[in-house]
Amino acid sequence: MLLPKQRAASVGVALLASFVLVLGLIAPALAQGAVPNSLRIMAPASPGGGWDQTARYAQMVFRDARIIPGTVEVFNVPGAGGTIGLARLVSTERGAGDLVMITGLVMVGAIITNQSAVSLAQTTPIARLTAEYEVIAVPANSPFRTLDDLLKAFKENPRAISWAGGSAGGVDHILVGLLAKEVGVAPSDVNYIPFSGGGEALAAMLGGHVSAGVTGYGEWAAQIEAGNLRALAITSAQRVPGINIPTLIEQGVNIELANWRGVVAPPGITAQQRQALINAFDRLHASPQWQQVLVDNNWSDFYLSGDAFAAFVEQENARVTAVLKEIGLAP
Repeated sequence: MLLPKQRAASVGVALLASFVLVLGLIAPALAQGAVPNSLRIMAPASPGGGWDQTARYAQMVFRDARIIPGTVEVFNVPGAGGTIGLARLVSTERGAGDLVMITGLVMVGAIITNQSAVSLAQTTPIARLTAEYEVIAVPANSPFRTLDDLLKAFKENPRAISWAGGSAGGVDHILVGLLAKEVGVAPSDVNYIPFSGGGEALAAMLGGHVSAGVTGYGEWAAQIEAGNLRALAITSAQRVPGINIPTLIEQGVNIELANWRGVVAPPGITAQQRQALINAFDRLHASPQWQQVLVDNNWSDFYLSGDAFAAFVEQENARVTAVLKEIGLAP
């Protein structure tokens, strides 16, 4: 028989055990929904470009939707296709759980062509956010009325077809390399002319100095709608709502290419820090403010987070490496 003091102690122990058990059940649930108290977003490019815009819109939504309770800062580390920012993320910022860097397909190519000492494999993948699809276009007075016309001429006399696009090894160059592979053209025979920006490539197109051009749809949308350029194909898997351009796939060319953008964190962060960052971007994606950003900028929703995004990055790296090797831009 327990004395009153012993009985009270026994009840106390039981209550304490119950409290510990409940806390053990609640704590993981709280951690699962946690977000960072503050956040830094690195745009590894100069202000004004696509990576910078993505970072600043994310900053705005994190604030307006009250997803991050503390400060959200954006800063720029430009240079070498984003690989200078990547080097800082991997080395200086190792273990920083309050930081993400904007990345994308352009960086995958830049890592390979610049033979960067660091790679995305050394980062902690968090989420894929948006995509913009490439468009293949010709001048309005071009003899190539269809994609089939263009690819037939490309196959018959590759050097006679000049392609305007962005920097060597970038998304535009990758697409032309994939097209060459599809029709059996040798990489050494591809006549690709890189330009520093969409405006310069557009001038070459409108001036009739090149046979065809490739770029993100948004770059040339106005000229296509005005009838100055004829769009032959878009690189999405299905037709994009509001854009009346046939896909490569529906025209028998098995290529899908999205100029995607996403976020990665430094290496060395804890599982809890990684999950908190994933939670934050899951909430950003689900917010009406972010969905409006997508609409306002004609960005395709391409969301994927956590392990699925990590697997996607690995697949993209393998695909881009193979293409750049074929066109002589990778060792």
